[in-house]
Amino acid sequence: MKIVFLFVIAFSFSIASSAQDSTEQRGFKKEKLFTGGSVSLSFGNNSFLIGINPVLGYSLTNWADAGIAVNYNYTSYRDVNVFDDKLRQSVYGGGVFTRLFPVRFIFVQGQLEHNFIKQKYIPPNGAGSSTDNSSATSLLVGGGYTTGRYGGSGNTFGYLAVLFDVLKEQDSPYTDNAGRIIPILRAGINVYLFQGRNRNE
Repeated sequence: MKIVFLFVIAFSFSIASSAQDSTEQRGFKKEKLFTGGSVSLSFGNNSFLIGINPVLGYSLTNWADAGIAVNYNYTSYRDVNVFDDKLRQSVYGGGVFTRLFPVRFIFVQGQLEHNFIKQKYIPPNGAGSSTDNSSATSLLVGGGYTTGRYGGSGNTFGYLAVLFDVLKEQDSPYTDNAGRIIPILRAGINVYLFQGRNRNE
């Protein structure tokens, strides 16, 4: 876990350095701030997930974005320990993300986040349910497709991504009851906060 965390930090610094070394105007530009977020949806073996993921980010270069994200997910599992039992799970947390655009309409993404989890276990007869609290760190890695993104233009665009939790911690909200990775499908939108300013810079 420490190695993964150090890799993400080093990767972020390398992107920041590339942004400073580029021919673009240096220094903070408020026109590069964006907000937005996505809706998550996932189906697995006897599992279902839905969630929201608001973000606040900054375009480091025409081909790299980074920022912070918060999230809330609700997950339902069935047949966890015995046939027809259920597990209801509410998850909230946050983290950091980076998106790289090798071409205008394709991106790869990494998102490191830590989540707090509240679970309710319901046995088959509905009696004797129990609750439990835990937490887990996830590293979501994947990619996606975007429409209408032009680097540095400040335009609003939508995107669709598929992400996978490569850490697979025991209490990860992105794995099923057998510990298998659940693909996370996210559809979202990015809106620049100062769209009318310096769009052609």
